Amino acid sequence: MNYFGLSEFYRPVPELDHWIRRRVRMCYLKQWCRMKTRIRKLIRLGVSTKLAIYIGLSSKGYYRLAKTKAVQIGLNNNWLKAQGLVSVKEQWVKFHYPNG
Repeated sequence: MNYFGLSEFYRPVPELDHWIRRRVRMCYLKQWCRMKTRIRKLIRLGVSTKLAIYIGLSSKGYYRLAKTKAVQIGLNNNWLKAQGLVSVKEQWVKFHYPNG
């Protein structure tokens, strides 16, 4: 936030926030390298069995899979926040509008 907080220009901040979230989702998928692990973890996070199997068996790249509906349902913003991910967008708003 030290670099982007100084900017008065808000437009790139949400795009940067989306990119960071997608990249973090990709890293979680990469950690779950085996297809059984991917399926099991996604089901545990609330994704339907059919969608979890679809993601687990997919041969697409991790970054592309991070954009799919199933991954965004399982690894949603609230879950990422609970894991400790700080939103750049929220920090920018807090920096520029401390009272509101």
